[in-house]
Amino acid sequence: MFWRLKAIKFPFKRKKDEQQIVIDVKSVETAKERIKAAIEPAQVKKSDVNVTAKKQASESVDVIEVSGNHPEKENNQSMENDGNDITKPETKETGKQRVDMEQYNKLDKNEIINETTDKIKQEEQVKQPMEANSIKSAEQNVVSAHKNLKEIEENYRKKGEKLPFFANRELSWLKFNERVIDEADDKRVPLCERLTFVSIFNSNLDEFYMVRVGSLYDQMILAKKSKQEFITGFDNKSMMTAEQQLDAVFAETRELLHKKDKIYARLMYEFDSQGVKLISFNDVEYSDAVYLENYFNKSILPILSPQVIGKKNPFPFLKNKEIYAVALLGSKNNDKIGLVPCSNGIFDRLIPIPSDSRKYMLVEELILHFLPKIFKKYSVKSKSLIRIIRNADIDMDEAFFDEDMDYRDTMEQLIKERRRLCPVKLEYSRVLDDKVISELCKELKLDKKQVFYSESPLEMSFISKIQDDLRGRRELFYERRVPQNSKQLDIKQPIMDQIAKKDVLLSYPYESMHPLIKLLNEAGSDDRVLSIKMTLYRVAKNSQIVEALIEAAENGKEVVVLVELRARFDEENNIEWSRRLEEAGCKIIYGIEHIKVHSKLCLITYKDGEDFKYITHVGTGNFNEKTAKLYTDLALITSDVNIARETADVFNNLGLGDVVEHTEHLLVAPKCLQNKVLELIDDEIKKAQNGEEAYIGIKINSLTDKTIIEKLVEASMSGVKIDMVIRGISCMVAGIEGYTDNITITSIVGRFLEHSRIYIFGKGKTAKIYISSADFMTRNTIRRVEVATPVYDDGIKERILRMFNTMLCDNVKARIMANDGNYYKKDAVDGVSRLNSQEYFYDEVVKKAQQN
Repeated sequence: MFWRLKAIKFPFKRKKDEQQIVIDVKSVETAKERIKAAIEPAQVKKSDVNVTAKKQASESVDVIEVSGNHPEKENNQSMENDGNDITKPETKETGKQRVDMEQYNKLDKNEIINETTDKIKQEEQVKQPMEANSIKSAEQNVVSAHKNLKEIEENYRKKGEKLPFFANRELSWLKFNERVIDEADDKRVPLCERLTFVSIFNSNLDEFYMVRVGSLYDQMILAKKSKQEFITGFDNKSMMTAEQQLDAVFAETRELLHKKDKIYARLMYEFDSQGVKLISFNDVEYSDAVYLENYFNKSILPILSPQVIGKKNPFPFLKNKEIYAVALLGSKNNDKIGLVPCSNGIFDRLIPIPSDSRKYMLVEELILHFLPKIFKKYSVKSKSLIRIIRNADIDMDEAFFDEDMDYRDTMEQLIKERRRLCPVKLEYSRVLDDKVISELCKELKLDKKQVFYSESPLEMSFISKIQDDLRGRRELFYERRVPQNSKQLDIKQPIMDQIAKKDVLLSYPYESMHPLIKLLNEAGSDDRVLSIKMTLYRVAKNSQIVEALIEAAENGKEVVVLVELRARFDEENNIEWSRRLEEAGCKIIYGIEHIKVHSKLCLITYKDGEDFKYITHVGTGNFNEKTAKLYTDLALITSDVNIARETADVFNNLGLGDVVEHTEHLLVAPKCLQNKVLELIDDEIKKAQNGEEAYIGIKINSLTDKTIIEKLVEASMSGVKIDMVIRGISCMVAGIEGYTDNITITSIVGRFLEHSRIYIFGKGKTAKIYISSADFMTRNTIRRVEVATPVYDDGIKERILRMFNTMLCDNVKARIMANDGNYYKKDAVDGVSRLNSQEYFYDEVVKKAQQN
């Protein structure tokens, strides 16, 4: 049965420069059917298909006004109606009726979830076949969809224009970071947690510039040198050169920093009302000033290393992400620049000030204030705090250039080189003389487009110290959430024997990682166990998982561990763990040249009598106890022989420096994942071709793979219903008429970082469901070793489907992508229960834990 999205008027405030855009949001009945669609087979009459298909062909999407890119009120809960009567039909020319978002939100989410759970337990209804003519017509439509898409794309390329459903990767990521800072502005989030989101926004932006902007900058330079601007660094989706992308990124960054500054100022005002104040010398009291000056003279001044730039003192190397005080110094002859490092690791950054309330000052503010005392031979004409971000996009595959050198030593050398790469961004926090900015740009080889002003602190790590001082005030923090032991297992009984009888799905952070750790400890001391094999990507600093592997090796088990030393920014930790594992007798594999190993695998092999048996773990997240409490992830632990044998094949190939080329069950990148996903999408297209209900549900972190995007668009054009939950980057825009109007994209940003990956193809008991380590990014699908496992257990399949549908029903932390590429929260409606999917999942496991 075909379906289409209805035009809905969003009553947002309108910005002055806002353009009219089209937003497609499904109507009430369609929405309800979509939510049920993944797990309830639809009953379709023969006549319904033809009528619906004709209706779809004849309808057109209304153009409606949408007000503002950020529609939320200050409390982020509701959006104001623009005063138009949205219940009245449109003009006679269109004959369409607009549907208010309120109607969509009136759906009782919990009721729908319960209904779908009940329905899946019923027998599937046998659908009647379509009439021959309808099938033929549908087949022709599907065959032409692929051909037409290719022809359309070619025409757009000839004109140098992008297809309307493509979006630029870098700008899409910045939209994700905007959703992060929006959480800091949500008054429903506890005050200290809102400050945490400001810190996350800042650190996210730092890493984005270090990695993505650094890479684009290198490509831009290379393109100019080679005069291949439309080859090197060219984005084949948005049709933007590297330089155009950088210009767009810089412009968007200024907007986001301005937004962050306003949010941070509001937060500081609220903290002031709570008796917590971060002060500067603009609002310091006399007694505080006396204390601070004494503190500076005794504890700070003696260990500072100021420098006046000149012929004998050339411009120094400025460390990445470090804060410096800079001044324009006047003298008799000419002006000079003075620099003072403000973070040397010796003195504390956050200075508590003795008083009845909690007062603090940042040490860089103290140093900045006393610059005249530091440079007493000069007059300070202008002063500011500055911070640079350096390119960190170093090619780790260069490590293979010397086969005689220990790979770990080479990696350590490359890490050192990273610290000295060129700057890509300069930030300053006070109005600064243009002479100083020009001189800094000259010395750092920066364009002024790469210089950014921010009124809030340039680095936010001090937030954790303030939060530590406020831990006793529970109302300022999230309610404590303790991961529960899964009710699928009896933690007091041997885990291995239980897994041999049934598959288990662990859902982090709602359920504890303790069963997995107990499983590894058991395997390490069980006489039946022959070997334990595991892939490690990002590991906790005090890892119980690695300790269990070490103990197993010391007990005489064969322990094979692939340690991915190229896990960005975790290289040093992984190098240290690899040495400890090797010292304990583990066999260490370091991956494949040019291909990172990102899969989350563990394979335990043991003998039961004369039979070889296996326990396999395939997960979406790292073997990391710390992140298992912060990230949402899934882990399947199974005794399935087919999954075990193919997992063993992955490990065998890794040991030989090779990759898997054929699988029947697992999807294994780089050679057996993208192609199989395309085949699974084609299967759904064929269902639409035959008049069957076709459905795809995808939950991933990012979508950039152009081949998969085009196949999803083809599926949408063929009538396949597609729901996607994408936390971050999406290079596809949903709701574009004629292309992606059968696709919805939801992003959830909340307390926990959404990290699990789920692929759903089809519906009901015949649905094929996978959990995976791979996002739909080109780097994951064809340039890494990634593994997706099928879920065969009916109970676990039902659970995953229910989880996915619950996320689609989230009306608290979910944002829906409109067809302008922006994201909007669902409107709050009186009488409709609020559904925060993350809180729902936690409450669910707590209730199960309390049943016994």
